[in-house]
Amino acid sequence: MGVTRRIIFPTIRLILWAVIALALVKMAFSGADLSQADDSLVPSAQVNEMHAEVSTATITNTVTVQGSVVSDPATPVKATMAGTVSKLLAAHGQQVEVDTPILEILLETPVEPTVTTNPETGEQTVTENKPKIKRETVKAATAGTLTLTALKDQIVSVGDAIGSVAPGTLSVSGTLTPEQQYRLLGAPTEAQVTLKGGPAPFACTGLKIGAAAQAGADANQSGSDNGGQAAATGAITCAVPAGVTAFPGLGADLEVVNGTAADALVVPVTAVQGSVQEGNVWIVLPDGASEKRAVKLGLTDGENVQITEGLATGDKVLQFVPVGDTVNLPCDQPGADYATCQA
Repeated sequence: MGVTRRIIFPTIRLILWAVIALALVKMAFSGADLSQADDSLVPSAQVNEMHAEVSTATITNTVTVQGSVVSDPATPVKATMAGTVSKLLAAHGQQVEVDTPILEILLETPVEPTVTTNPETGEQTVTENKPKIKRETVKAATAGTLTLTALKDQIVSVGDAIGSVAPGTLSVSGTLTPEQQYRLLGAPTEAQVTLKGGPAPFACTGLKIGAAAQAGADANQSGSDNGGQAAATGAITCAVPAGVTAFPGLGADLEVVNGTAADALVVPVTAVQGSVQEGNVWIVLPDGASEKRAVKLGLTDGENVQITEGLATGDKVLQFVPVGDTVNLPCDQPGADYATCQA
């Protein structure tokens, strides 16, 4: 028993460790025969291009913009002549109408003295003349509440602000992305407005579209901070009608319907390169290949776009613009290459 414990067991352990070491060396330094690889491991997946069929539908171009209620800005009252404020014709806080007199400006222009000579003695007499006096009455250009900042006997120059008139009216204002501006070309003069927690939706008149308040670096910074979304480049406003109860700061949704077309030829917006007036699609040929085709564009609802020229009912197009053709798209159009636009 002592011989077995001292000699046989240690020998067996050495043999086992040697076998394990040889197996590990073979696994580490011997390679598999790739020529015998199973053909089933070869990648065989195919990418099938998705197609969309040109169909007819009723399409409505409805643009919804988030905005808020704002007080209409006060109209400044400016001096229309240089001189001295001689009279205050209206009081601070007074309700004024258009052409209400606000103050009077007086301008005294010196007149050279008159010199007369006695023909007999040659003596000269100098007579002082009264200055030439001109008066100008400054009137309110709009109706509202007057804020008067000028004082009596104050000297003013042409264009100096002497007060302002706040109309006391409200508007709904929001910002527009480039895509929304394109969709609102030729927009009507009113929008449907829904106030957050306010009365029933109402028609907001006097719709105006213009440049956004932010510009330049501020707008670019805004676009870079919102996850790649297009920065606001336009502004939309409309007047809250009298009789509608609203307060500055209330949130509001402006809904503008800018055209409806029945039985229009439509395709998904993802199939079109371009978003207004003219675009390109990739039509599917009978042999399965595709070719680029120019088309004329009409209304869009954000999901589908109307094709006014270039396609017929039943034509098939690629549902998505080919990747290689998105690089040159303007950054404000659907499908534009995000990495290129952010560079």
